[in-house]
Amino acid sequence: MDALYIGIDVSKDRLDVATTSPSVVAFHVPRNHDGLVDLAERLKPLGAERIALEATGGFETVVVAALAAAALPVVVVNPAQVRAFARALGKRAKTDPIDAAVIARFAEATRPDLRPLADAETEALSDLVTRRRQIVAMIGAENQRLKRATTRATKSIRRLLKALEKELADIDQDIDDSIRRSPNWLEKVELLKSVPGIGDQIARTLIAELPELGTLDRHQIAALVGLAPWTRQSGQWRGKSFIGGGRAAVRAALYMGALVAARHNPSLKAFRDRLVDHGKPKLVAIIAVARKLITILNALIRDNQPWREQNA
Repeated sequence: MDALYIGIDVSKDRLDVATTSPSVVAFHVPRNHDGLVDLAERLKPLGAERIALEATGGFETVVVAALAAAALPVVVVNPAQVRAFARALGKRAKTDPIDAAVIARFAEATRPDLRPLADAETEALSDLVTRRRQIVAMIGAENQRLKRATTRATKSIRRLLKALEKELADIDQDIDDSIRRSPNWLEKVELLKSVPGIGDQIARTLIAELPELGTLDRHQIAALVGLAPWTRQSGQWRGKSFIGGGRAAVRAALYMGALVAARHNPSLKAFRDRLVDHGKPKLVAIIAVARKLITILNALIRDNQPWREQNA
């Protein structure tokens, strides 16, 4: 008997469900408490190999939590990869039921790995880190408005900036408290910070938003973050290599870490200089430093050992 794969298309108000088996009729449920209970009860007897959902900017979180709590094999997949898969299948029409069927077929074709969900405390820390990033973005936007504001508007902007800066300080304190409550997190933060170029904020972002750190090999962790290069190629023609997908917030944090490491970490500075000396553009060299940086950090957490020069 063939393994069963299930795809769920998540929208704000409803969940469309399809499977790879013609004997299981597609259905939908509301995305609310009753709908999630009904969904779990209907999926349990099917014995699915994988239940796949796209990352949809937050709507999927409660669905994943509900299915995981019911001990169902749920996995979140990259929507860009699903869209590319749909184009390869010639699926031009786009409706929620069709999307659910495509997700199910994508899961069957790729068989994505199941990874343990972050526990409740890690989820809470991730929320704090996300909120901090939002507040920093708001402060940046208000500072830009301040540059071209009228006198009356300036007073309002300054009041709002003061409130946002206080909120940022409170969020930082909450993050510090969360880290200090967990000896395991604190140990991981110190391990990550032992690498020149990694400071408090980058370390906390990695812990909160990349719980797989230390559990995957170097190729898998680079791909998960979106730092594994992919190349456009056909026959003898070979296009440029690109990075993309993965976890943008983690990738952005690593990019900032790479900029610092390329100046102050002797091993990574030498690595970056060699690439530039061999004709690589400076941006490409920094991306390569970021990729090398995540493999080093992954190894430190895996081995529970702080940075030493030979780690590079």
